[in-house]
Amino acid sequence: MSKKKATSSDVAKRAGVSQATVSMVLNKKYNVSFSRETVEKVEQAARELGYHLPGRKNRKESRKEKLIVVFCPTLTSPYYVLLLQGIEAVANKQGYGVFICNTQRDPRLEEKYLRMMGTIEPLGIIYCCNPNPDFQQQVEELAQTIPLVIISNKEKTTTIDAINQDNTVVGRMMARHLLDLGHRDVAFITPPLTRRQWQRTKRVNGFVKEFEKEGLKDHVIIKAADEAIDMQIPRMDSEYSMGYELTMELLDEGREFTAIAGQNDMMAIGALDALHEARIHVPKDVSVIGCDNIFYSGIRKISLTTIDHFVALKGRDACDIILRKIDEQDRFLTDSAPVSLYNIEYTPKLIARRTTGYVRTKKNN
Repeated sequence: MSKKKATSSDVAKRAGVSQATVSMVLNKKYNVSFSRETVEKVEQAARELGYHLPGRKNRKESRKEKLIVVFCPTLTSPYYVLLLQGIEAVANKQGYGVFICNTQRDPRLEEKYLRMMGTIEPLGIIYCCNPNPDFQQQVEELAQTIPLVIISNKEKTTTIDAINQDNTVVGRMMARHLLDLGHRDVAFITPPLTRRQWQRTKRVNGFVKEFEKEGLKDHVIIKAADEAIDMQIPRMDSEYSMGYELTMELLDEGREFTAIAGQNDMMAIGALDALHEARIHVPKDVSVIGCDNIFYSGIRKISLTTIDHFVALKGRDACDIILRKIDEQDRFLTDSAPVSLYNIEYTPKLIARRTTGYVRTKKNN
């Protein structure tokens, strides 16, 4: 019976370090700082286990399956479908396969997939959203050894290639559109505002701050779904259902508002159906705005006002960055490859359609 071949995971376990550290040390990436003790522990563990890195001369041969891994939090959201379409359009054109890790927003699954990267050995990794905060450092270490891009909803990063989106700006744009139409009493409906989905809070905060500038902070109702929902596996209709149910709750509570902003388009579409069922006219009685400009939003019967932040283009750009870095690795020796950091951000654009209008003037009796 043949002896099982040692892996980088085995070396990492014996040396008491991460797989990313093993890869960087054995690849002689000394532009990343390691103590002499760490280097010696890794090299000794590799010798004891008989582990050898694949030789560079065989690199082209080992790439019969050119693979890019994509970490995606859900496959049920039209937003992420758009991202994946952009990624696959570029990858397939260049002969790369795309392997999707559907984390379902579950940190245990995300951690499991991260551990698999040492075995799968993809040529690049794309995160369709921010990594779970618990794994941020691990992802940053991984980015030192393999091209990795985060399609991010946070402030600019200085350590990892990223396609950025400032959600505070998006929230402000949504609010400003409603304010310009005369709306003063509004509601913002959103999925759970949990720690691991903290980027949602930035959009809400941007929205509230714009109303605060006009002295109307107390005129904004924030209606968030229960945090327990965030622990459930998303269904195809999860965001739509949240939008519908949260709007129905607002109506049942008798809250006063002339406009509803949805964290995303699917929630806004759910709000539209709830208002229609309650015989409330849009936009005559209540205006509705969403965000993402997904396909459904432009359908004539829906015609949802939204914010376009060019989702499909973000996917294409993320894949372009990965391929460019792979090409750099192939053209330069490891120690002489140029160090580059890509940081791309699109300016969001308001798409005004038929679900928003000027606030209805109350007539005096």
